[in-house]
Parts: sequence; C-alpha cells; structure tokens
Amino acid sequence: MEKTTAFKKEEDDGGQGREVLLDGSSNGSIGNGNGIGDGDHKHRHRATSSLGGDEKGIFEFFGWVYHIGVNSIGHEYCHLRFLFIKGKYVMMFKRDPHENPGIKPIRKGVIGPTLMVEELGRRKVNDGDLYVIQFYNRLDESKKGEIACPTAGEARKWMEAFDHAKQQAEYELSRGGSTRNKLNVEADIDLDHRPRVKRYAHGLKKLIRIGKGPETLLRQTSSLGGYGTSDGYFEGQFGDAIEAHEWKCVRTINGIRILEDVADYKNGNGALVKAVALVDASADTVFEVILNLDRRKRYEWDTVTADLELIDSYDGHYDVVYGTYDPKYLTRWKSKRDFVFSRQWFRGQDGAYTILRRPAVHKKKPPRSGYRRTTINPSTWEIRSINVPMGSNIAKCLITHMLEFHTVGWLRWKKHSSSKFENTVPYALLSQVAGLKEYIGANPSLSFESSTMVVQSKLSDVSTSNSDFEDSDVHDEFYDAIAGGSSSSSEDEEGEDDPNKKERKIKLKNVSWAISSLALKRASAPDVNKELDPSVPPVHFDPSQFNGSLPKGKDENDSNCWTAPGGRGFMIRGKSYLKDSAKIMGSDPLLKLIAVDWFKVDTATDKIALHPRSLVQSDAGKKLPFILVINLEVPAKPNYSLVLYYAADRPVNKNSLLGRFVDGTDMFRDARFKLIPSIVEGYWMVKRAVGTKACLLGKAVTCKYFRQDNFLEIDVDIGSSSVARSVIGLVLGYVTSLVVDLAILIEAKEESELPEYILGTVRLNRVKPESAVPLNG
Repeated sequence: MEKTTAFKKEEDDGGQGREVLLDGSSNGSIGNGNGIGDGDHKHRHRATSSLGGDEKGIFEFFGWVYHIGVNSIGHEYCHLRFLFIKGKYVMMFKRDPHENPGIKPIRKGVIGPTLMVEELGRRKVNDGDLYVIQFYNRLDESKKGEIACPTAGEARKWMEAFDHAKQQAEYELSRGGSTRNKLNVEADIDLDHRPRVKRYAHGLKKLIRIGKGPETLLRQTSSLGGYGTSDGYFEGQFGDAIEAHEWKCVRTINGIRILEDVADYKNGNGALVKAVALVDASADTVFEVILNLDRRKRYEWDTVTADLELIDSYDGHYDVVYGTYDPKYLTRWKSKRDFVFSRQWFRGQDGAYTILRRPAVHKKKPPRSGYRRTTINPSTWEIRSINVPMGSNIAKCLITHMLEFHTVGWLRWKKHSSSKFENTVPYALLSQVAGLKEYIGANPSLSFESSTMVVQSKLSDVSTSNSDFEDSDVHDEFYDAIAGGSSSSSEDEEGEDDPNKKERKIKLKNVSWAISSLALKRASAPDVNKELDPSVPPVHFDPSQFNGSLPKGKDENDSNCWTAPGGRGFMIRGKSYLKDSAKIMGSDPLLKLIAVDWFKVDTATDKIALHPRSLVQSDAGKKLPFILVINLEVPAKPNYSLVLYYAADRPVNKNSLLGRFVDGTDMFRDARFKLIPSIVEGYWMVKRAVGTKACLLGKAVTCKYFRQDNFLEIDVDIGSSSVARSVIGLVLGYVTSLVVDLAILIEAKEESELPEYILGTVRLNRVKPESAVPLNG
C-alpha cells in the first residue's frame, strides 16, 4: 500500500510550503535561530503507567526542539517546535499544547522498527551551537530529517525518548493484534473531539522536566532532568573489560590527585599521567564547559589554553583549534607561543563523554611572526556521571584528564626537587582539572541538576485522541511524517481549561544505584542444555577443516592473525544484577569461533554468507547445526569486511534467549545485541577512544539481520554512524600495532535471563589492512 504523509504542511521562511520530516525526513542544515517563540519552555518527560492487567507503562516525552532543514527554494530554516511523544506516536506543535488546549498538531506519525536515530554532534547557528539529531529509515536513507537541541544532554534525552518509543512498538508487536489498535491510547486520551480533561481511574503520571524555556534554547547552559532509565543502558561505574593500568598518586594540587601509570607498556610512546577530580555538576554540563571556546569563561579556569579560535569543524564531532599563550604565567618560556590542536569527542551509551586532543597542523594557521609554534601534549578528557545519594538534587561527575609526554622529562621532574614541574606545560594542563572544579564550585547554576520527579494524579491536558491518528494512515513512519503533508494545520483552535483542574504533587527521591561488589566473581559456564536443543546429540566437527582468509595465530606473538581469548577478560551481568548492579567475570563462550575472513570490498556488502567464498556455503559449513555470522563492515578506502564465524554443535533451543534472538524481530535484536571492546595492546589514546564499555550495537549503528537455513548473519554498518566512523578512522591509523579483543553477547534484561553469558570472543593481533582479500577477486 502506498504511504501517505501523516504530518501536515507548514510554511517555512520564504513563504514556501515545506514538507517537514519529524522522524527523520527533512534533509537540511540549520538556518538562523531567530524563530524563538514566547512562553515558558517546559521540556518535560512524562511517563504514565497502568497498574491493572498486563498493560505495559506508556511513556510520554514532550518539550521544545528546533526543527531544521532546507525549504523548496533552497533556504535553510530553523523553527522552534514543541515535540510530543506518547507510546509510539509522535506529534509536532507550533505552541505548547499544555498551555493551549485544543491546539492541533502540524505533524504527526508513528515510530516503527525501521526508524534509526543518530546524533550528528554540534553545528554552528549564528553565534551559538546546537546539537543535531537525525532520523532516517534504515531501509531507505533518502527519508531523513533533523531536529536540534541546545545541549548535548537534551539531545541525549530525546534519543532516549525515541528509543523508548521503539521499545513500545516492539512490545505491541510481541503481543500481536491489529496494527491500528495495538497501542491502547484510549486508556489515556479522550476520544471525544471536545477538548476536556479526563481523570484517571488507575495509576499515576511521572513528570520530569528537561530544559528551560524556548528563550534559552540557544544559550549554552543546561539544567537537565536526571531521568534514570531501567532499560539496561547503564553498565555500572567501571568498564566491561579488564584493563592493565596501575595508577600511583605522585602529587596533589589543591585536592586534585595527579597519578602516574607505572605499568610496563610495551607500546607506550611516553609517560602517562592523569589528574582526577570529583565535581558537583552533571557530565553534560562539564562537557559543555570544556568544549566552550569563549575566552571570558575559559579565563576563569584555564591557565594555558584560554585564548582559542575555531579554525575548522567536521561532522559535528571533530574540530581544529588555534590558540596563543602569553608566557608571563610560566617563567620558563621567554617568547610568546601559539599552537594548533584537534579535538575529537563522543558520548557513550552510558552518558560518559570522551574528548581526544592531539597536536595538529592546518593550512589556515601557518607559523606566525612573533610567536614560537609549540606542540600541545596529546591528552584526553573523560567525564563520567557518579551516582548521588537518595534525595540529592546536585549532580556529580568524575573528571579525568590524561596526558602523555616524554618519559625522560617526567622522570627528571619526579626525581629531582630542583626541577620546577610547576613551571611546565604538563603541569599547567593537569591544573586545568583543579581550575575547572573551582570554577564550577563558584557558579552554583552549573551545579544544580533539576532532577525532581513529580507525580500527578491528573490526566495530561494535551487534547489528543486516536482520531488524530485515524485521520491519516497509522502505518506512516516518523520520517514520512516529517517529509510533510499537503493539508494545512488547524492549530489556532483554542480549548477550554478545566476550572476544577487540581493536581497533587509529591516529590520523589532519586533512586541511587547500588554499589557493585569489588570482588571479581567469575561466571559459570553457560548452560548449553538451556540455550541449545538438549534433545539433539552434539555434532563433532574438526575446527581445522574451516579456514578463513585471515589465518589463526599459533601464539600471542603472531601478527596479522586471530585467536580466541576466552571470556575472562570481560565483565558481564551477574545473577543479582537487577538488584545490585553487580557484574562478574565472563567464562568460556557458548559458541566456538571457527574462522575469520578479512575481505576488501568496493562498497559495504550485506548477506556475505550467501557469497560462494563464505564458509557457510562450504560442504563442511552446511553440515553444522548453527552458525552465527558477524559481518563488521569497516568504512575506509577501500572498504573492508571482517567476518567472524561462530559455530554450535547442536541446534538452537527455540525457547531460550538465544532462540528468541535468532528468530526474533529486528527491533528485539537491536535492543539486545551487545559488544564489549578492549584494546589489549596499543597506543593509549586509541584505548581511551575505544574504551571498554559494552555497546548495544543495534542502537549505535545500523544492523541488518539475515536468517536462513542453519545460520544468522548480522551485518554491522560501522559507517552508518559519524561517531563510529570517527573512532574506526583513528583505530585504522594504528591497527598494525593493536591487539584488540571483542566479546559478543545478548543483553539480559529479565531475572530469568541472568546471569549473562558470552556468545563468542575474538582477538585480532596486529591486522594488516593490505592483507585483506578481494571478495570478488
């Protein structure tokens, strides 16, 4: 059936009707930000739940965003819009429907399983920056559109909101029933066309306010709601792979610890030193402060890189900066200095930020007369939220500034008291942490986190009903809705407020996460009879009969090869994880890694298991009960495919978690397919960029699933995410010196699914890109 657009048309700058895409369909960039409307910005998240029957809670998110794009005559626009998400339905308004009862949405649509949401990073809008979120159909990327938020934190909240909406759609699909009536909107929204308030018979509404008013959207301050999700994104305060760092405190500066990594690294290029501090502010806020180039603000905390100028910016997550420095603050320098460095940043699924800073060269800033060009030490910032005590409304985060410099100089400064470490650039850089902590402490507005949750025993006063969606095809996806419609909006209708509307508010305390046990418990081996079919005898196969294009290594010293390291280097969810967030050391994988292919391809290639060169198509491969094929599509010039083949000696148990994953929906797979990375050997900055946190791949990049015969293939398009492209580009620059471990597992979210187990692992030893074999050669 041909799709029709579910969102109505609105007039953009230039008087032209613009078809706008809410769920990802307006192709364009940010224009001016002058379309800010009046009224208080109540960017809130509301979660409603029914306490009766088996109804799942229906989440509501709403608040102000910018809808951005290019109109039909090529003019960029940036419109202030009120976005409302209820369950899987999305509406866009010109005004806040809570303050204007009866107003009709100018766009509306549903969120389906093909919707992908990607954070594109920062874009410049006049004199400010906005954080852009793109929506697109993973089956047709021409259907896409963008909204923007004033802070990275608010962008993260909206991404969580759309993820919840996709989970709601998945829940409905799992229950069956007709597409139109799968979501019982009537339980919460009045079906009458008359705007009126309906009282709930059951349940309470949870309301979390995110952001401030529309007049503050372009300001670079944030007071974000601390909404703690329970969908498994939070992975605890530590990494999910065991790292071999040994940090020793060697100095303190105003309560800030400076630590040295005293572990013996084979591939280290210099001494690693870091400064660590606990700061009373959210990770989002600290990230904004560090990235801000405004000299008036940086002068208050940064003694060495306060005079900064943006030279160039790429893809929203990478820029190049020029800076100057007056040496009077460091007597060791005799002449004025300038420097150029690049900044690259990403946010993990746990909300932690990583900023990489490296020396750079740029044609726009050649050596300058009167200045001596100096090289800034390679460094990283890591900003991670810390769990706060119950009842606290002050956020906390841990800031780590890690620095690399020459080993000889560090040893001289450390051993000889006559050496003035305090007069060095490394000291000034590490002191940024102390300056940042004091700056935030002196500005209470940066510390306050408006995370109060309010419970209201009243119905939302947004007068929407099922008829709003029945007027158009309910099958229309969000990106189709943003693509626009042809009918005009009827948003000027006004409704009557309920004179008897009263609400009872109760402040709830934040729920703090339980502190995990520090003891490294080890998981027992996965129950093979639970995940694989116990009624079928195991098939014995000889791994030596399976050969991929990348050879198997004989020992850990081999290069350009793979091995199977086991699961002891990874931390996974334990039996009591839902109660105490405790993780345990992994055990032997359920599936056996039998071969690895390293292919060179012209373009990203899916369904690689059907290719004649694939192991799956061999006689031996066809005899295996089950094969899991992981195709990691690496964007580069040329493109590569790293294909991992995991085998089981028995068919998959249909009733197990693995069975539900293998034969489940793509949405279920996206929500469960998890990978844990670890750089065992290699350059320290690559280690910090890759990290050790578990990643739900289906939520980070586009994953396609192909189930046929005795195999399931998962095609992971790393190039579908600008952040992933940026990280993989850094990795490829050092790949011949890296030893990389990967663990693949299915995330456990229910008590019956715990403890987790590892599906498979692989260790890639110093892989050479030139050794890749042409797939079609």
